[in-house]
Amino acid sequence: MSYKIVGKYIKNLNFNIPNPKTFFTLSENISNYKITFDIKSTQIKEKIIEVVTSLNLLPLKDNFEKIDTNIIFSTIIELETNITDKKEIEKIVLIDVPTKIYPELRKIFIFIFENSGFKNINISEKVDFNELYEKKI
Repeated sequence: MSYKIVGKYIKNLNFNIPNPKTFFTLSENISNYKITFDIKSTQIKEKIIEVVTSLNLLPLKDNFEKIDTNIIFSTIIELETNITDKKEIEKIVLIDVPTKIYPELRKIFIFIFENSGFKNINISEKVDFNELYEKKI
C-alpha cells in the first residue's frame, strides 16, 4: 500500500427534514432520490493529505420535497515517501480512500435514517469509485 490512514472523523453532519409532509413523501418515495458523492483533498503538510468525502441524498425530480442530508467525512492519509507521481496520488484520493471508507460512511448514513423512522432505506453496499473516476476523465 502506498499510503496509510492516520485519522478519520465526521467533519459535518446535516440531517434536516423540514416538515411532516416531507417526512411522509420521503418515506413513500425514497426510490426517487439518489446518492451523490463529492471528493476533495487538501495537502496538510508534506506527504499528509486530508481527503474529504461528501455523501448527499438528492431527489431525482424537481417536484419532490427536498430534505437536507449530507455527511462530510474527513480521512487523513500519509503517503509513502517515494510517491511523487501526481496521477498515482490522484487515484489514491479519488479511488482508494473512498473505497476504503465507504462502508463506514454508508453505515453512518443508514444509522441516521433508521433512527429517524426510515426502516427500508436501501443504499448500495458497493460503489465503484474506479468507474466514477474513469467517467470523470
